[in-house]
Amino acid sequence: MQEGIEKEMLERAKSLLASNTVNRVIGWKKGIFGYDVTPGIFSNAGELDTSFVYNEFCGANLSKYLIAQSKKEGKILAFLKPCDTYSFNQLVKEHRIIRENVYVIGIPCHEFKDVPEGGTIEDARFEERCGVCKSTKHVVFDELIGEDGEVKDSGRFTKVAELEAMTPEQRYEFWRGELSRCIRCNACRNVCPACSCELCVFDNPDSGISQKAAADSFEENMFHIIRAFHVAGRCTDCGECSRVCPQQIPLHLLNRKFIKDINEIYGTFQAGEDTETKAPLNIFSTDDEEPSVVYTRSAAAAKEGN
Repeated sequence: MQEGIEKEMLERAKSLLASNTVNRVIGWKKGIFGYDVTPGIFSNAGELDTSFVYNEFCGANLSKYLIAQSKKEGKILAFLKPCDTYSFNQLVKEHRIIRENVYVIGIPCHEFKDVPEGGTIEDARFEERCGVCKSTKHVVFDELIGEDGEVKDSGRFTKVAELEAMTPEQRYEFWRGELSRCIRCNACRNVCPACSCELCVFDNPDSGISQKAAADSFEENMFHIIRAFHVAGRCTDCGECSRVCPQQIPLHLLNRKFIKDINEIYGTFQAGEDTETKAPLNIFSTDDEEPSVVYTRSAAAAKEGN
């Protein structure tokens, strides 16, 4: 089935290039090894035949690359998985992607892996990302390959609820244990579709912490907590941050905590579901919750097991 999907993707890409509907394609490129797959740009049929691939190692979200690609001359064909389309929509909403310069073909998901059979990393990462997938439905496309899916009641906040049930001391120890492994490689920031600032505050040479390993636990905490606040209300929960982390830090849990809180306080909201709805944190209302009410609601939600 998946080989058939890849063949259909190749045929459509070649056809759209031949008709000058698009002048390049973004997809996934083969590496030296079967699992060594990276996002790539293809400009002709020969490149597609030689290097294009779509298999269980093509988990990378392509939407962020379209920030730069959509500003180039001509139109680009983008193959987007369901999770990618949420990120794409969010970036269109933020005027980061020029929608008319991208031809979107929605494609079905694989059960994605990071390493070959016999490895150990992919099991945990798959379970926390694809195993609790929020949706197999594409929220935007110009055409679709395969059947579309549906929004799921996936239980993706179960682990967050477990952390909420801990004492403050236990939560602190959990996150100190996780964040202490951070080597400040910036992979999470660089891959995150919501981190689209042209100049990041952490790249400012006057900040004292630009592009260097954290000097102490405060800096380790600060980098990730500030980043989580930065993407709050905009994170689509694509899971790229945890997927690329070489230290296997479950960074997505920080983002999911914020998503869960926003849902409980302001009502259910999914970033990237459309390009019109304003995010709760971008709207002010006199009915907004006050801090004292928020903590009461959180306690009640935890008691109910939500």
